[in-house]
Amino acid sequence: MGQNKILLVEDSEEDFLTTKRAFKKAGVANPMDRVKTGDEALDYIRHNGPYRDLAGADHPGLILLDLNLPGTDGRAVLRDLKADPLFKSIPIIVFTTSNDERDIEACYRDGANSYIQKPLDFRGFVTALGRLQDYWFEIAILPKPA
Repeated sequence: MGQNKILLVEDSEEDFLTTKRAFKKAGVANPMDRVKTGDEALDYIRHNGPYRDLAGADHPGLILLDLNLPGTDGRAVLRDLKADPLFKSIPIIVFTTSNDERDIEACYRDGANSYIQKPLDFRGFVTALGRLQDYWFEIAILPKPA
């Protein structure tokens, strides 16, 4: 498995801890950073504000993006990053509770690479994140982080 960094954009502490535990249980060893808001995600990717010290560091190899975030929501983060030539090649996986067809269609239209509804139980989280790891880090060939 490659060691591309994963950026988790998740405001819920419970979902963050569940995701972290599920990744560990599924054997995902990639380093992971977490931000809690859409604005923080954009600053992290662009190495702005509190993330200025990341200048020169690789961008994440994959972004797991929740849609319902305080401030700038995940939909706006997706549109912003996929419209920017510097960041549009970073795979963005929408990982959210919403199964609203309008959200799904809008996210794919705006450039999401995949859309996954968060499972309701821990076993489902482990299965989903294990499959995500298998596909995105074992099967798919990702661009080198910028």
